Amino acid sequence: MSVLIKPLVTEKVSDLNEKGKYGFVVDVNANKIQIKAEVEKTYGVNVESINTMRYLGKQKSRYTKSRILTGRKPSFKKAIVTVAEGEVIDFYSEI
Repeated sequence: MSVLIKPLVTEKVSDLNEKGKYGFVVDVNANKIQIKAEVEKTYGVNVESINTMRYLGKQKSRYTKSRILTGRKPSFKKAIVTVAEGEVIDFYSEI
């Protein structure tokens, strides 16, 4: 089971990339030590700090012929990783 699920590629996080901060969706049970080790191993950079945020999944409903179905999208955890000065993570190198 991998700690890093996917990188965040949004406008807000892209603005942070210029400051040396990168966003990832991570495993809900992962702690900062595991996240730091995984980022350093995967991307070969030195991590200075990590900020984590937990999000509750949004409630969704849809209408069918027989009834209204309600449910919830899965909860997730985000990590904002600050790398050392002058180092970059290139998410598009593998494409």
